[in-house]
Amino acid sequence: MEGIASIALLPSGSISGHFITSHSVCYGLHGVELACERECSRGEDYRLIKLTFSDYLTKKEKEVIVECRGHDAARFRNVDHAHGWEEDVIGIVEKKEEKDEISVYFDCETLKSDEAAEDHIKKFMPKLVGLDAVVNIGTMRIEGLDFKLVEEESSDKSNAQS
Repeated sequence: MEGIASIALLPSGSISGHFITSHSVCYGLHGVELACERECSRGEDYRLIKLTFSDYLTKKEKEVIVECRGHDAARFRNVDHAHGWEEDVIGIVEKKEEKDEISVYFDCETLKSDEAAEDHIKKFMPKLVGLDAVVNIGTMRIEGLDFKLVEEESSDKSNAQS
């Protein structure tokens, strides 16, 4: 899937936004920074984010761990390797890599701050008004995101519990 993402970076380091595909399907984006010690070779602008995609129609969600690089969350990519991080972070990343094969690529093309960001938020993300967020708008490509598989996994789990 390819399209445009509009992502608000909140002062807390979390993110909220939406991704609109070229077929006009809209998904929610929510991300929380993983608290961990940064590997010494990573710059200050490097963070790990647990990114959640929400399908508004089915109310299903799918998570992936991404690297966030660039100030103001300018680029997202999948984590290539997790060595050098704390053990709990390595465990989260490796567990997600085993069962999820979702690839995420985001590159900011427009950064809005101050009044421009607030105007964008008022129009497209009204619940975030007044939170002093900056907004990244850019192209996003997602591979392997399939909410039909989420439905099948959920029904398999409920059948196993019966």
